[in-house]
Amino acid sequence: MKTLFFKSYKYVSLVILSLITICSCNNDDAAYQATAPSVEFVSASVDADGKPVDPLTPTTIGYANNTYVIQGKGFASLRHIYFNEKESYFNPNLVTDTHIIVTINTDTPYENGNNKIKIVTGVGTIEYDFIIAPPAPVFTSFNPINAADGEEVTLYGNYFVNPTVKVGENEAEIISKSLTEMKIKLPANSQGKKITVTTLSGNNTWGTAVGTAIFDDKFYAPWDFEAWNNHTYVTDHSAAFQGNVFIKKEINGWDNIQGNWGWDQDAVTKYTGIKFAVRSDDDGKLELIFNGDWSDAEVRQFTTGKDWKEVKFTWSQLNNPAAVQNITFKEFTGNKHTYYFDNITYITE
Repeated sequence: MKTLFFKSYKYVSLVILSLITICSCNNDDAAYQATAPSVEFVSASVDADGKPVDPLTPTTIGYANNTYVIQGKGFASLRHIYFNEKESYFNPNLVTDTHIIVTINTDTPYENGNNKIKIVTGVGTIEYDFIIAPPAPVFTSFNPINAADGEEVTLYGNYFVNPTVKVGENEAEIISKSLTEMKIKLPANSQGKKITVTTLSGNNTWGTAVGTAIFDDKFYAPWDFEAWNNHTYVTDHSAAFQGNVFIKKEINGWDNIQGNWGWDQDAVTKYTGIKFAVRSDDDGKLELIFNGDWSDAEVRQFTTGKDWKEVKFTWSQLNNPAAVQNITFKEFTGNKHTYYFDNITYITE
């Protein structure tokens, strides 16, 4: 299920013209003026692909800034139309006695409304049950990634309206929520599973699985960037890729930011590779130095820019290691750039 933000005005125009043509064949103005309004059903005007809905299909759910067809009778003297008590303006040329074609006002609320369409004509007023749904949920990250089953994590995003949350196939208990943030308790068997937020308008799954972090808002032992790297940790949820904290370092040309050494043999059997988010203040280029392999390998090189970019490497791309031992990044333009790193995690798929 997804929100239909209709952009294909060609198709909308075609469906409008066909409806107006059909309905105008039966026009009888005198009869219209004596008819009280009534609604049979409401239908979207076009489908998710922008094609006309033919035949019209009843729905009781709509989205702001989308176009709908109201079928009934007694609409010829239409004066006003409201969704959730917010007026939507209509084109009189798109109204017949039996059909109204209207785009729901983009500012129509989807919370705390009366879930009604109100149609006001010169003859009377009618209300009809109709829900204005929020946009599909936006799910941008959660923290901490390495929480244990039964512990609380915080989900960040938007349009968390009457949500349900699943970790894998198991439903999570919602502890608290606002429109942009939720706290949930991880259910049993959450490790290695992804979190999905579902609302009336659709669902969204965050791409990092529970328990897979090397770094989210902090490093997990034995991994770290030693202090001598002269990097800093920036706390800014609005600028982070994941959670609230990310890593910043100004790296000279051909220099690096080096991780410490460890040994994780289980990682190469439990997971399929590693990934991380990276950006830079201007166009840059880095190479992943994995397990101390300093040879210049094109497969491990990647460009960076001002927007966060998620970079993934499978174990096969990293020569099928026996264990994860070291993660280091080498500057590869030959010039000084400021780089940022976040969400260094294992891949589960």
